[in-house]
Amino acid sequence: MMQLVLASSSPRRRELLAQVGLGDSEFAFEALSADIDESHRAGESADEFVVRLAIEKAQAGLALWGQAGAVVLGSDTIVVLDGEILGKPKDEQDARQMLSALSGKRHSVMTAVAVTDGQRTLSRLVETKVQFCGLTEQAILAYIATGEPMDKAGAYGIQGLGGCFVEAIDGSYSAVVGLPLVETRALLAEMKLLAV
Repeated sequence: MMQLVLASSSPRRRELLAQVGLGDSEFAFEALSADIDESHRAGESADEFVVRLAIEKAQAGLALWGQAGAVVLGSDTIVVLDGEILGKPKDEQDARQMLSALSGKRHSVMTAVAVTDGQRTLSRLVETKVQFCGLTEQAILAYIATGEPMDKAGAYGIQGLGGCFVEAIDGSYSAVVGLPLVETRALLAEMKLLAV
């Protein structure tokens, strides 16, 4: 049996990947943190960018794992508003600008997931539309004061306090959190790690 490795230090991705096993007692995985250069390349579209990062995370994780017989999963999430990619905020001012921009608007959350065993690499891209309610300056500042926006793409976490601002979503909730469950199960089944 191949060893499944999650190339992410995100506790949310770890929880989501554990759900993919659906009570299968054999389903287990290791997690490691794979650091890659996450800079956006000139001329790269948002979807190309997020898929490339997921693949590079999986490949970096495989290199770090350093043992044969592993399938490594990498994932990346970005927020796109009016064609502009919103990554993790650099500081509180940046978070404030992002949240003000998202206020009352509909944006896209793109999550890519990739798996590699060194021989073949498969990936999927999931796009979800998210509608924010209107935010007051007071609500934005109170949210930033919690610290939650600082390590999140687009400066909010839907599964945390940031969920208070989400009026509607069209697409995959788990993808917005950071790992699309249906697509992840399909990829693991294709790699023969899961019977679905």
